[in-house]
Amino acid sequence: MGTYLDRIRPEVRRSSGYSLDRPHAQVKIDQNESPYDLPLEVKQQIWDRVRDRQWSRYPELIPARLHEKLARLAGWKPDGILLGNGSNELILALLLAVVERGVRVVIPEPTFLLYRLLVEVLGGDVLPVPLRSDLSYDGEAILKTAVERDGALVVVCSPNNPTGGILAPDALEQVVRGCPGIVVLDEAYFEFAGMSGTSLLPRFENLVIFRTFSKAMSMAGMRIGYCLGHPALVAEMAKTKLPFNLNLFCLAAADVVLERPELLERRVRDIVSERERVSSALKRIPGVTVYPSYANFLLFETVHPPATVYQGLLSRGVLVRDVSRHHLLARALRASVGTPAENDQFLTALKSFLERA
Repeated sequence: MGTYLDRIRPEVRRSSGYSLDRPHAQVKIDQNESPYDLPLEVKQQIWDRVRDRQWSRYPELIPARLHEKLARLAGWKPDGILLGNGSNELILALLLAVVERGVRVVIPEPTFLLYRLLVEVLGGDVLPVPLRSDLSYDGEAILKTAVERDGALVVVCSPNNPTGGILAPDALEQVVRGCPGIVVLDEAYFEFAGMSGTSLLPRFENLVIFRTFSKAMSMAGMRIGYCLGHPALVAEMAKTKLPFNLNLFCLAAADVVLERPELLERRVRDIVSERERVSSALKRIPGVTVYPSYANFLLFETVHPPATVYQGLLSRGVLVRDVSRHHLLARALRASVGTPAENDQFLTALKSFLERA
């Protein structure tokens, strides 16, 4: 005789789900968050806008003013924009609109794990395309797999998480041009790369770009994301998104932050400068290999097992991310770029661990 859990779909029962260890550490550089909080005066502006609103009323179903601001920022059409409770909600909305049992989704791996998890829960088939041995994208292999296997979706995170690499603009255009289905370009970290695929939007209706306020805009706690795409495609995604998904605080926060571009630009500049400084320092440590990064984090390897390095750093007050579950990353860990002081503490802890190990 079965139990109530037998009513759960097999795909869900088999899924490991998305999980994360959260031990306490003085320096937390494991989730690619911005090390800089919003200034108090910006928080006050957000509060001022929310305070006088009626909290008993629903927020706007379609926040047109915010769409217009994002359209000016991205150089795109307001009706080709969709807001989400983090870009994760928009990823789910697109997958719900496309993926069912037997639908094929091309995913270069290793990459952001959520894509595979959701595709498998929805009953789709993941067609993995391994990164090259240097962890760079193989654009030709991505396109070949999509065409020969009739991929309904192709996912490209550029910059990629957890590697920090990008798909070169010419290779990206070839993939978008040649794919039989929809191409997802996840640009969660595009500000740190200084490049974007938005110039392809007017020419290719099968392209959708995901972005977030969580990284460069210092708003991971607010959970705001948006996507850019052809209005017809965005309209279909909107059908699978929950209504009134962004609350008054989120909408006000996004509105205020978009009025402060100088704050965003300064922080991105500081983080990129620190990324290059830390990367250079890691290269000078014997036994450490660091990969090129266009994001706000660095992927690095040592000769020691990642779990051992992780614990060694944690015991010294530094929390990084062990990303070694994929075979191409068997010795890899990922460290977000923190403040200069946090980065110095990370480098000191790593040197101390390696000297003792």
